[in-house]
Amino acid sequence: MSRLKNKLAVRCLALLLVAVMSGCCFLPHRMEEGGEAVSMVVTAYCACGRCCAWKRSIWSCWLVPVHSSGPFKGKRKKVGITADRTRAKKGVIAADISTYPYGTRMYVPGYGWGVVHDRGREIKGNHIDVFFESHDDALRWGRQELTVTVIR
Repeated sequence: MSRLKNKLAVRCLALLLVAVMSGCCFLPHRMEEGGEAVSMVVTAYCACGRCCAWKRSIWSCWLVPVHSSGPFKGKRKKVGITADRTRAKKGVIAADISTYPYGTRMYVPGYGWGVVHDRGREIKGNHIDVFFESHDDALRWGRQELTVTVIR
């Protein structure tokens, strides 16, 4: 029995070593080469109309939402599609594109790794919005001031 436990322990340690050496995202963060620590306000959003400022049109039987604000007011919008036309999912970050262009990688403590794929009218400077699948999860995240690792 103890021989089996020893084999299991050795395998677990080997897997842990491989995970650490490969930079596994489930393990505590380590600064990557070229990463910059930036103090940021981190908020959260989901694909709902309250977070993304859209509403259903009078033709809602076809479920065609429209932009309710911004430069595309009244135009069709594909819900769950980001500004750079990728599908919104965990790991999508909205940022000020003039400060953090599309494709910028970021590590947000408590959230994990993400990439800038979206933007928002209210997001300026060192403020980012991280995507959650549900509105309740986004509300639970709230507004936090964190040190985020940015890889340009």
